[in-house]
Amino acid sequence: MQITIIAVGKIKEKFLQEAIAEYEKRLRPYLKLHVTEIPEEKRPVSATESAGVRAKEKEGERILAAVPAGSFVVALDTQGTPWSSEEFATAFRAWELGGKSHVCFLIGGDIGFAPAVIARSDQCLSLSRMTFTHPIARFLLLEQVYRAQRINHGEPYHK
Repeated sequence: MQITIIAVGKIKEKFLQEAIAEYEKRLRPYLKLHVTEIPEEKRPVSATESAGVRAKEKEGERILAAVPAGSFVVALDTQGTPWSSEEFATAFRAWELGGKSHVCFLIGGDIGFAPAVIARSDQCLSLSRMTFTHPIARFLLLEQVYRAQRINHGEPYHK
């Protein structure tokens, strides 16, 4: 299986860079992983609501342009479906059995997704009812993808 993660923004914190690199390394035996970082749209701190909408739309255009053709798209969104680790592993099995060999996860920036991004998504997934920064969301997603692979391969996963 091939996984693409399209994320708004760069990982600036060294400790998160290291943690993310560790999970990217752990995933190599299980799947091909590609990460695309989309630049955050610059806007003033005291931006108007309309400026925020425009920024969200511009980020959305860049996200959608980066989505690989033919991929199954999963947007990480607080309004998405919350899954347990086991349910996430089951979804991976179902995607594979359904012929979805390329899954693309989308991680938005601090202003969320443009409606067009949600409309393009085949699934919306919530990592939690809480809101996380996009670097933390990327780390959590990678850890859960790894855990799902371990579950699906019958390997211990509570390490």
